Amino acid sequence: MTHTEATRPHTHDHTAHMDWTALLPLLEGGAQLRTPMYRQALTWLTELLPMGAVRRVLDVGSGPGVVSALLAEAFPYAEVVAVDATPELLERARTRGVTTLLADLPGDLHRLGEADLVWAGESLHHLGDQAAALSGLAGLLRPGGLLALVEGGLPTRRLPRDLGFGRPDLEARLDAAAAEWFAEMRAALPGSRQAAEDWRALLTAAGLAPSGTRSFLLDIPAPVPQAVRDHVVAEFTRRNESLDDRLAEDDRAALDRLTDPDDPESLHHRPDLHLLTARTVHTARRAT
Repeated sequence: MTHTEATRPHTHDHTAHMDWTALLPLLEGGAQLRTPMYRQALTWLTELLPMGAVRRVLDVGSGPGVVSALLAEAFPYAEVVAVDATPELLERARTRGVTTLLADLPGDLHRLGEADLVWAGESLHHLGDQAAALSGLAGLLRPGGLLALVEGGLPTRRLPRDLGFGRPDLEARLDAAAAEWFAEMRAALPGSRQAAEDWRALLTAAGLAPSGTRSFLLDIPAPVPQAVRDHVVAEFTRRNESLDDRLAEDDRAALDRLTDPDDPESLHHRPDLHLLTARTVHTARRAT
């Protein structure tokens, strides 16, 4: 299992396999842009779990460790362990000064050890049986410990509804194509089980007491900094390469224009480019 700190990646083979090493720049760039949002979420967690009481934190599906480093800042007395199945991503995490653990879940769950806080940021959906995975993560918590699950939120928006060319609502159709891929990815995972993603109910079934759910907003209006523009260009370039077989011809043509640096209406030049998204954090506590 690997952290998806960027937008959900897409592949042509419609299987659960992903080349996480190739995705490293997107994962890292997306997480860095979302740092203000993650800081807000972690400030909330320090209200639920006093930093002095936290000695060990697991970042499950850490990817390149951007959030792991933020967890280390928020809980300065704790050992923060970045857990991931991709060595190249853990190499990046180590450069951020956190401990790393190479582990492929759910099989290696027993190797993670106990923790006062388990953070699972958009990683649970890469495990086939999400309910069983939650129960496993809950079992790692020390008495009074907290599980923070990042799943859901709002679709990311980067462009106006009408681009001035092509059909309006292109991003909505891209989201629909990505959702179709996502459903196929989930179905292809080992031990995949369909279940209502009622996270409060699933956390309760895992033996934990829900302790609150909050959503955190990232709003970078136009005109965006160059780092945001570069990341959005990279995201759409990948979408153009990977969603091609799921899109109508006119939408493929629109994506071609958006990713063409010589087109004045492309992402490289548009003054109306922005970044607006939200992530939802579900928390639950083990009884003392």
